[in-house]
Amino acid sequence: MSFLDAILLGILQGATEFLPVSSSGHLVLAQHLLGDFEQPGVLFDVLLHLGTMVAVVLYFRRDLAGLISSLWRRDEAAKQQRFMVGLLLAGSVPTAIIGLTFKDIFIGMFERPALVCAMLLVTGSLLWLAERLSRRETVSRKQLSLTDALVTGTVQGLAIIPGISRSGSTIAALLLRGVDGETAARFSFLLALPAVCGAALLSVRDINQIAPEATLPYLAGTIAALLTGLLCIHLLMGVIRRRRLHWFAYYCWFVGGLGLVFLLSQ
Repeated sequence: MSFLDAILLGILQGATEFLPVSSSGHLVLAQHLLGDFEQPGVLFDVLLHLGTMVAVVLYFRRDLAGLISSLWRRDEAAKQQRFMVGLLLAGSVPTAIIGLTFKDIFIGMFERPALVCAMLLVTGSLLWLAERLSRRETVSRKQLSLTDALVTGTVQGLAIIPGISRSGSTIAALLLRGVDGETAARFSFLLALPAVCGAALLSVRDINQIAPEATLPYLAGTIAALLTGLLCIHLLMGVIRRRRLHWFAYYCWFVGGLGLVFLLSQ
């Protein structure tokens, strides 16, 4: 993998991690097109995800500071924030169970680009359906429940399947449950933090397999993912406020359909 390839893949990850079009699906297809791409396990993919998660920490730093400090604060706001911490922990449980139980199966799916294209069609359908149905709601909830957290955590676990957008599917699930769009997006991004950190810990053992000459490209790709991620979080929050998720549904259908046509014609 060249230095330029690493940066381009990092930019692709940063854009598609937060825009609901499946970062893992795009990485699989891009790596397939590169032809000579190799990595130990899924280490490079995990490092790119770590870069985007640093973007989440930076963008939502005030939210995170409030959640952490609520553990020792005793004001009224701290009570709500501690409840949110509990929801994030609860939502992380089904994600961890699904990820650890089916880890090898999910990793094998990264070698099947046709499956990725099919799952992009599923992602597009979820986005379209969620926005259509959420528009019928006259009042959206801003307060999340334990059920919301468990449903979102389960959907996030299944979104390990490449082609299923993690952000898209979790936001769609919350919209379908009547949750306000901005609330859904914030919870989706914050819930991703423990999941990605867990995946990074599982991939630590692969670090010593990185060739010395590949260290700089890996680092460059991670930084590119971070910077692009910051921009795209801001963009997605604006899209959600304007209720324009269907734009990304059309995109997923286009890329998934075009990819299937290309792969089946080979």
